[in-house]
Amino acid sequence: MTPWAQRWRRQALRWAGDGVDLLFPPRCRWCRREGDPLPCGLCAGCVRECADLRERCSRCGAAGQGGADAGCVACRRGQPAWDGLVVLGGYADTLRDAVLRVKRPGAEDVAQALATLLVDRHRAELERARVDAVVPVPMHWWRRAGRGASAADEIARAVARALDVGVVSALVRSRPTRMQNELPAEERGANVAGAFRVRKPVAGKRMLVVDDVVTTGSTLTACCRALQAAGAAGVYVAALAKADRSGEESERGASS
Repeated sequence: MTPWAQRWRRQALRWAGDGVDLLFPPRCRWCRREGDPLPCGLCAGCVRECADLRERCSRCGAAGQGGADAGCVACRRGQPAWDGLVVLGGYADTLRDAVLRVKRPGAEDVAQALATLLVDRHRAELERARVDAVVPVPMHWWRRAGRGASAADEIARAVARALDVGVVSALVRSRPTRMQNELPAEERGANVAGAFRVRKPVAGKRMLVVDDVVTTGSTLTACCRALQAAGAAGVYVAALAKADRSGEESERGASS
C-alpha cells in the first residue's frame, strides 16, 4: 500500500470511529458507564480501584516490600521459581470481581482492558525482562471444553499485543488436576507437580508466563520449572491479581 493510500485509510478509520462513538458513546469496559475511557478501555475510577499503587517485591509480588531486584526478605529465604513477577493489584474488591468475570465466556473486552492496564503499569519492568514470547498457563482440554473460555489465554493475547511479541502455547497440562481452590495451601504444590510439559522449543528464550491470579504460586512454579528444564533462558510471570492475605488463598476463583 502506498503512503498516500495508508494516510487515507487511517483517516477513514478515524472518521468511522467518530461515527461509531456518536451512535454508541464509549463506555468503560468494566462498569459500563458512558464517558471517556482511558486508552486501556477502563474509566479513571475503575483504574484507581483495580490497580493499587503499593510497592511490591519484584520477585514474589508481596505488597509493601519495595521493588528491589534481589527480592524481599521472605522470598530471599525461599527463592521463587521465576525471575520476576508483576501484578496489577491485590485479589480483592473490584479487581477480584473483574477477575472472576474474566473467567467466564464473553468477557474478552474486560480481559483485554485489565491486561493492557497491567502492561501500562509495569512496562519498564517488562521491557527490562526482554521476553521473547508470552505463554498462557494452560487448562486441561476437558476442563476447557466444559468452561468454554480460558482467562489465561485472553490475558496472554492482550499482554503480547501490548508488548509487541508473540503468544506461544508452549505448555500443555498433561493430566487433569483438582481445582487448586478446592485444596488447602499445603496440598497445592503436590497437586500440580509434574502436571505440565513443554511441547514447543523454548531453549535459549525468555518467556513470560501469564495467569489471572497468583495465590500460593504452586501452578506458576510448576509451569516455570517445566520451561526451565526445557532450556528457557529466563522465565518471568505476570498476573492480574495476587492474593495478599492468607484468607484469600481459598477464595473461589483464586486457583494458581
